Amino acid sequence: MGYFHASTKQRISLILRIQQQHMDPVQGISFDNTENAFAYKSDKSLRKANFLFSSMGFGWLVNLGTRLTPWAIKSGLPIRGLIRNTIFEQFVGGETLPETASVARKLGEYNVNVILDYGVEGGDYGEQGLDHACDEFIRVIDYAASQPNIPFMSIKMTGIARFGLLEKLDAAATAKSGFEGKVHTEILSAEERAEWDRVVARLNKICADAAAKKIGVLIDAEETWIQDPVDALTMQMMEQYNKETAIVFNTVQLYRHDRLQFLKDSYQTAERKGFILGAKLVRGAYMEKERKRADELKYIDPIQPNKEATDRDYNAGVAFCIDHIERISLIVASHNEFSNLQAVRLLQTKRLSLSHPHIHFSQLYGMSDNITFNLAKGGCAVSKYLPFGPIGDVIPYLMRRAQENSSVAGQTGRELGLIKKELKRRAKV
Repeated sequence: MGYFHASTKQRISLILRIQQQHMDPVQGISFDNTENAFAYKSDKSLRKANFLFSSMGFGWLVNLGTRLTPWAIKSGLPIRGLIRNTIFEQFVGGETLPETASVARKLGEYNVNVILDYGVEGGDYGEQGLDHACDEFIRVIDYAASQPNIPFMSIKMTGIARFGLLEKLDAAATAKSGFEGKVHTEILSAEERAEWDRVVARLNKICADAAAKKIGVLIDAEETWIQDPVDALTMQMMEQYNKETAIVFNTVQLYRHDRLQFLKDSYQTAERKGFILGAKLVRGAYMEKERKRADELKYIDPIQPNKEATDRDYNAGVAFCIDHIERISLIVASHNEFSNLQAVRLLQTKRLSLSHPHIHFSQLYGMSDNITFNLAKGGCAVSKYLPFGPIGDVIPYLMRRAQENSSVAGQTGRELGLIKKELKRRAKV
């Protein structure tokens, strides 16, 4: 995630390795068990993953690839086959729902569920394009409801709302707008208010269909300068649809220094208004962009000062949610082994079932299989976040995965080490 210079990255990587060495297996769960982690992968798939993560270890190669690949796709260069057989295959379920279905079924064989994500990201598509995205999200919900192991789907508000409109609403928001569910539309023109009404109608349509089909809707986090209206509208949907069970979930990025308090304030609102707070906890995805904008526009950096602060707030957020598990439905969406194990230990300490209906674990498809499959083997409810969509449309997602694996301290090394360990184990067998 680019928090540190190289020397500091090495130091944090060492700390993480020490932490991992002191995390004793609990309830039969060990994140070092590669036989469980990669049971679903053939030898050929495992060797391809080994090659891909080895390549991601070269920062210069990743930087070059993330700059050239989007251009090459737009220019029509014949590289789709190469992308499909490498990074696309590793991190994406398929280009269509039928293609993705085979991946979902394979995961289901190992008691791993799926969070289905139509991986087309927001752009200047116009009202017709936003309506089309809404219809696609509903199609995903209807498909998920027909499958045994797809309890959730994910959406981005920028897929159904114009970025500029969200930005204008955010500028008008007060500090309390998000967790109170209040969107300040006074600043909008009559035409823009009508536009916002259509956004609300789209999300309401999605959530109503999801509630009828009993599929959870995970609303992704966005950049800080459009997040307030997203938070507010999400809270409105929770108040309407989360009375008896959690249908709508907000995504809380704990790499922001204000989000732990936001989580607590959101809980207070849920308790006062009598609904279940759906909370998906992540660390964050837009750090470089956030820091750059804060520096250019001379406002306080919204990002934590260092990774230790992010980890501290993330783990505190998990603990807070489990402490209030009757009112909060929590998704621990993390690739951090310590955070996942901490959640398991907290459940055990409180003598709560690892498959409690208000606790779920999740990792991205193609990453941290040692966490996902060992949690599933230990009896936890766990999902892979599984995007799908045409190669050209999911390129932004794929480029983020490449950059993330290249920049997160110890991430590529950990993935590679586990893959190589399993290849050696299979060779001996």
